[in-house]
Amino acid sequence: MRLLLFLCSGMLLIALASMPIGYYTILRFVVTIGAVAVVIHEFDGEITPWIIAFGLIAIIFNPFIPVYLHDRELWAVIDIVAAVLFGYKGLRWE
Repeated sequence: MRLLLFLCSGMLLIALASMPIGYYTILRFVVTIGAVAVVIHEFDGEITPWIIAFGLIAIIFNPFIPVYLHDRELWAVIDIVAAVLFGYKGLRWE
């Protein structure tokens, strides 16, 4: 699981560079899978900040009903925040 979380974090940081559209499509799938995995692992009958944060990440990055913000700078902020959350969660994975 740690590998998936670090993969998500790394891919999000790479996404800050100008990449082909295919990369961002794959990124959406990988990040959504990682975020949903964290939500499933963290859920124990109550809603926690981790569930909210990774639930929002899953919604924003989902590839099935994509969110288009049309603002590269906003996406950069979202990518950095999500990368930090995935990295932190990967370091603290139980």
